[in-house]
Parts: sequence; C-alpha cells; structure tokens
Amino acid sequence: MFANILHLIAYSLLSLFLLIVVLRFLLQLVRADFYNPISQALVKITMPLLRPLRKVIPSILGIDTASVVLILLVQFIASAILCLIVGLTGLIALPHILLAWGFVGALTIVANVFFWCMIISIIGSFIAPMSHHPLLALANQIIDPICAPIRKVLPPLGGVIDISPIIVLLGLQIVEKILIRELAIWLQLNPQVVLGYWY
Repeated sequence: MFANILHLIAYSLLSLFLLIVVLRFLLQLVRADFYNPISQALVKITMPLLRPLRKVIPSILGIDTASVVLILLVQFIASAILCLIVGLTGLIALPHILLAWGFVGALTIVANVFFWCMIISIIGSFIAPMSHHPLLALANQIIDPICAPIRKVLPPLGGVIDISPIIVLLGLQIVEKILIRELAIWLQLNPQVVLGYWY
C-alpha cells in the first residue's frame, strides 16, 4: 500500500518536471515568444540543469541537444527511482533498456503536447478567437510549424474553415498508435517505470 502511494507521488512529480523540460525543448525548437510569461517560467525552472549541460554539449543544426540529453537523463533517473519503488531493481543494471524505454516515453509526451496544444488552439479559436492569453499564444506557436505546410497545400475551405488541425490530429493518432505503441510492444516496455507512457 505504502509503495503504491509512494509510486503515485514520485511518478506524478517526476512526470510534471519532465513535461516542463519537454515543453522547454519544444518552445525553443519552434522559436516561441521568449517574453511570454509561461516561457520565462519554463526557462527559469530548467536553466540550472541546462546551463552546465550546454557547456559540454553543443547545439546541432539549430537543435538544443543539451535539452534532448536532459530529457533522456530525467527519464533515466526517474525510471531508476520508480524501479526501486516497485521492486524491479534488476532493471537498473540494464541502462540501455531504461534509455530505450525513456525514449519511447519522451516521444509519447511530445505527441501528447502537440495533441493538447491542438485541442487548446481549436477551442480557443471558437471561444476567444482574438485572445492574447499566454497559454493560447504558446499553443498556437507550438502547432504552427506542423500546421503551416498543410495550410499551404489545403487552404481554409471557403476562406474560413481551417481543416489542417483535423489532419494534424489524425497524423498524431497514427504516429502514437502505430509507431510509438508498436515500438513500446517491441521493447516490452513496462509503463510502471516509464514517464509519459500510460498504455
């Protein structure tokens, strides 16, 4: 009973921190507005860990590889902690397995971030189309790089109805259900010890 409660608390807190690191990576990847208060909060939280990593890990092709390493590092440490809590201590001796599982968990979180940003953007466009709320602005900035190419091929129907979100949501479902889930099955992933993978 105590182990279950401890697992729930550890899993929730570690998942929240990993989500913050993933969001930090995505916001930098899409070049989101740095002056957005949410962006500034994410930068403040992650900078103490990213600053030393950036000294030894350079960016590659404009991608912040230090953030990618931090994502995998957080996943690995979290998986080791969760393995200790649930009694799967033998897995700690297999770091390559935990890293592979962590990669799948990180991909799941990224797919879910895009999914929920798309939902926030769709709802926001109906409820408050002219809103400048920081969360809505960031959601739009995150999804814009994947919606923009679709909008070029399929412009809004009648100049009003944008169907790119539907195509993106369908694409995300395909990626998540076929690629990520199949990869998790192939790796025999244990969702108890991997952040972000809830299946």
